[in-house]
Amino acid sequence: MKKISSGKVREIYEVDSDKLMLVVSDRISAFDVILPNQVPDKGKVLNRISEFWFNYTNDFVKNHVISTSIEDFPDEFKKPEFEDRSMLVKKLKMLPIECIVRGYITGSGWKSYIENGTVCGITLPKGLQESQKLPEPIFTPSTKATEGHDENISFEQTCSLIGKDLATKVRDTAINIYKRCAEYALTKGIIIADTKFEFGLDENGDLVLGDEVLTPDSSRFWPADEYEVGRSQKSFDKQYMRDWLKRTHWDAENPTPIPDDVINTTRAKYVEAYERLTGKSF
Repeated sequence: MKKISSGKVREIYEVDSDKLMLVVSDRISAFDVILPNQVPDKGKVLNRISEFWFNYTNDFVKNHVISTSIEDFPDEFKKPEFEDRSMLVKKLKMLPIECIVRGYITGSGWKSYIENGTVCGITLPKGLQESQKLPEPIFTPSTKATEGHDENISFEQTCSLIGKDLATKVRDTAINIYKRCAEYALTKGIIIADTKFEFGLDENGDLVLGDEVLTPDSSRFWPADEYEVGRSQKSFDKQYMRDWLKRTHWDAENPTPIPDDVINTTRAKYVEAYERLTGKSF
């Protein structure tokens, strides 16, 4: 079957003119580098979390999922290695932007705020502390880089790329999804600090949610019971791995294997995020 994309984590195969298979690997990346080790079951966790959120949001936004059941997959994918880590999805005309929503000031947003009081051209209130909740979630899109880092862009630049009407609809939809899902996650003891969505257009020109949704790879998940304004937070996402790489001055140019204990702890954080959000045992 024709592979049309191999990303840092996902493999995408073309089924026919209007369907794709998305397969989520156990690869893990940090700082735009694919690490030498895989994290066992990571792909299954990501796929199941996305499936959960697609189901949770489908009453107010269309999504690209056709089936997550192996019985509905093409024959090539009716194999144990694809079970729980794959989706049969509708092919969309994907928009050329990453739709980032921030509910808390952290990461690159915090860095930008310290420098000039803004994030992606949005002026924020004075006196915010690190990790503080914003008065309202903000939409801070970026370009999709085929290599290297994505580049933050303003809402005006987004309008230039996809048109004002569509840009407005994408912004409002992304913020609405974030708000609803962040409220739900909080009832499970998880703060979703920020996240990234991807949208496409279907054959009718309707806006459709695609790719992955609110996973530990596309979002910052913080344990609510340990949250404290004014510092960086512990997390359920791959921030633990990033912190370890920074702390040990890991060299991406000469990559060495990641120790088993770091891999196992990372896996446990992914699994805990899934179990908290869904209420199911992994």
